[in-house]
Order: sequence, then structure tokens, then C-alpha cells
Amino acid sequence: MNITIKPLIPELSDDYFDFFENRAFTDNSPFRCYCQEFQMTTEQRKAAYDNVDGIDIGRAARKVAEWQIATGVLQGYLAYVDDISVGWCNANDRANYPAEPAYDVPFYAPVENREKAVVCFEIAPEYRGKGVATALLNRVIADAKAEGYLAVVSFPVVRSGRYEWDTPGPIRLYEKVGFEKAAEAEQNERVTMRKELK
Repeated sequence: MNITIKPLIPELSDDYFDFFENRAFTDNSPFRCYCQEFQMTTEQRKAAYDNVDGIDIGRAARKVAEWQIATGVLQGYLAYVDDISVGWCNANDRANYPAEPAYDVPFYAPVENREKAVVCFEIAPEYRGKGVATALLNRVIADAKAEGYLAVVSFPVVRSGRYEWDTPGPIRLYEKVGFEKAAEAEQNERVTMRKELK
């Protein structure tokens, strides 16, 4: 299987939404999103969703994601097989995540161009276990190194067994490409994993 990885840019937004609307979450996943919430403050989340009923929440989430992609707030990588988008990884400079996030994981760090954070994966169900997440992660690492970052960090959840909808990615995924534990699990049973780029 030939996997191609491309950084998300506004010109690829159709591929992004095609993935999220037609291939992501097709296995009855408990998650339904456009990966937009990690980049939102509590205030932004409230403004976007407080006056929206359940039927329209998806449209509101898409609108937020459209704006985030157009402005570069939402960053990451799409994975393609045969020119079809089959996977996604949310990866960004830690300084670009909000200091007071709507989401309860502290991805933010104040200094730009020091650490790149990998915060979420979504792979189409029929492509899981075929190296798509590894290809995405390796591209994040390669680009971060080329861009002069000191490290790539991640925040996987500690689990006793395999979990099909493990959106932060399993610890073993990170260990496989050289990440090491930088901090033990505290908040939400997440451990901080880190790969130094030398």
C-alpha cells in the first residue's frame, strides 16, 4: 500500500472534509468532530456552540474548522491512499494551542518553534493497523526536525489494552519511533511522551 502524506493547507480543505464526512468515524466511533476543538478557547467554544441545537452542532463544528483551516489555526497532516484521504493527524507548534483551552489537556507551551505537539489521529477503519498513523507521525517528526524544532511531544492515554478509538494514539505507536516518557500520567490518565530532535 502506497501512503502519501501531505500537510494540511487551505487548498486541501475539500480532501479534509471529504475524509471527515465520508470515511472517519464510520465504525460507530463515539467521536464525531472535525478536530477543531483542540484549537479553541473556552470562550470561542461557547460562542460557537452555546446557541446551537443538536441538529446543527455538526454544521457549527464544520464552520469553525473551515475558519481554522483558512487561517492556519488548524494544522496537521492528511494521509492518502490512491489519492483518497484516509487519515489525519493534528500536529502544531505548542505555542499555537490556546493557553486557556476549551479542551482539558494542556497542549500549550509559550515558546514558539521549540516543541511540536501531536494531539490527535483519526484513521479510516479499513486502513487501521496498516501503518498509516506511523507514516503520519514520521512525517511530523521529519518536518519538525527540518523546521528546527527541539522536540516532538504527545499526550497518549494510558490503557491496559488495545482501544479502537484511541485518538491520541497508543503509547506503543510513539515508542516505536523513539519517543520516551517525559512525564507520568497525571491529568486524564495521559502520559507525556517526547522525542528529542538532534
